[in-house]
Amino acid sequence: MEEQRSEGSGPPWEQGRPPRRRWAHARTDGSRWFGRGGGPGSRDDPRRRQAVTRGRSAARLPWRSTVLVGAVVMIGSSVAARGQLGERVPLDVFARVLLLVAVAVLLLRHRRPVLTVFVSSAAAMIYLAAGYPYGPVFLAVAVGCFSAIVAGHRRAAWVAVAMVWVGHLLVAHWLYRRLPPGSDSAAPWGQELVIAAWVVAILAAAEFARVRREQWAAQRAERDAAERRRADEERLRIARELHDVLAHSISVINVQAGVGLALLDSDPEQARTALTTIKAASKEALGEVRQVLDTLRAPGDAPRAPAPGLDRLPELVDQAASAGLTVTVETDGARGSIPPGTDLAAFRIVQEALTNVVRHSGSRTARVRIGCRAEGLRLLVDDDGPATGGEAGGSGNGLAGMRERAAALGGSIEAGPRPDGGFRVVAGLPLHSAPTVENAQNTNEERP
Repeated sequence: MEEQRSEGSGPPWEQGRPPRRRWAHARTDGSRWFGRGGGPGSRDDPRRRQAVTRGRSAARLPWRSTVLVGAVVMIGSSVAARGQLGERVPLDVFARVLLLVAVAVLLLRHRRPVLTVFVSSAAAMIYLAAGYPYGPVFLAVAVGCFSAIVAGHRRAAWVAVAMVWVGHLLVAHWLYRRLPPGSDSAAPWGQELVIAAWVVAILAAAEFARVRREQWAAQRAERDAAERRRADEERLRIARELHDVLAHSISVINVQAGVGLALLDSDPEQARTALTTIKAASKEALGEVRQVLDTLRAPGDAPRAPAPGLDRLPELVDQAASAGLTVTVETDGARGSIPPGTDLAAFRIVQEALTNVVRHSGSRTARVRIGCRAEGLRLLVDDDGPATGGEAGGSGNGLAGMRERAAALGGSIEAGPRPDGGFRVVAGLPLHSAPTVENAQNTNEERP
């Protein structure tokens, strides 16, 4: 899709330049996006959405929680100062400024967690060294430490907390004689044990919150990856269905069109039969394509028609016969109940193998053998060759699609020329294995 623009239109700096191209890319939900097609960096990239969400949360300043912490620190310090009259230095303007700095820097704890924890710790150390009353100033340090650890800056948080603790030990046990208040005495060592317990509790809570946040992020990433895998698997399934339907039907139409053109004048009745076959094949192909497309328009609705299976093998033989290919079918063992996924895969594999015989083999006969065992289903499709035109047995997406179908069910495909000429396709499909996304993705790498 190209955007039309005249030479004189647009901004001055773009005049004279060739028109820009915008490519439209189809999405699985039926809508369209423009630009880079939903790849990394596009608006629909889950990683970009997560980064934008984190950026928006970091851009919003935590005003409410910071105001709440500030109120607790200010009011609690005033109450603590009244209970420590004569023991500590009364609160003054400088003390209020230190408390305000320790709290105000918490507004940046989402954007700059390292700066926040160190500034808050430094303000608390100066507050204690000045001899002001003990109080909830440590709450600001705890909030800053908690935010830094949760953000992943563990070393910075531990260093900041250790700095405050060592500073308190120096002030409370060695430097108290040289610092205000003059009548201060050494703090009891039992108090240090209480402080140490609080520090350990804060650090443990922060580490627990960090681990939980990492687990939630990992779970979100796994869910997003699973959604992308399901979307890729669905696109791969639809591509296989469309390829199998169109390749087989168009091959029949192509052969019958050639027959009709060759016999149009000499044998009009045979030409009419070829046109009738073309009409029937095209109608069936349109119906199956419409069924696949309906799943895109209404992904929550059940299919209106049952998926084809081995019970429709006679129709496949008739279509091949109309294209000039004689197919014999042999069944070994009793065909019991086959899971729908295995039944569809078996039908598509036989259909693709016969299509390759029509398109790439000079043989006009093919043999299909179906072996039913308790451990699984075995399919064998043979033709006597020789190869005509392109590569024997087909190339491109046909064989790769058969391998993907078999691998998605836990089965296998072997395809190649026979020693005596011709081509052979052998498929083994288990009857009781669930499809795996990983197998389908691994085989997807083989697609040329």
